[in-house]
Amino acid sequence: MIVAGFGFSTRATLASLRDALAQTGGTPEALATAHDKAAQLAPLADDLGLPLRRVSAEALTAQDTTTRSAASQTTRGTGSVAEAAALAAAGPGARLIAPRTFSSDRLATCALARSSAQGKTP
Repeated sequence: MIVAGFGFSTRATLASLRDALAQTGGTPEALATAHDKAAQLAPLADDLGLPLRRVSAEALTAQDTTTRSAASQTTRGTGSVAEAAALAAAGPGARLIAPRTFSSDRLATCALARSSAQGKTP
């Protein structure tokens, strides 16, 4: 399973989120973000007909991300919310297949992770 993880500003629009996903070039089977941001991502999940995974703060901080944002580190305790959300939602042993990309307006980021067991939902 491929999971698209998102990090974004409260100012991000649906267009920002779509653009960030498009920048990855991937086709996810689920979307994920920080638990408290899920309501803002829900319209995209609904539009795409994909499940939305809400990731706890503890699960975000437990992930080892490849990119580092000082703002993310300060506010969320992880180098990239998008990467951490994707990895956590894809489950144990997941690997990053696309590091975070930015929307054109720089209000949203998206990363892709693949679960270690193809076809199994985390």
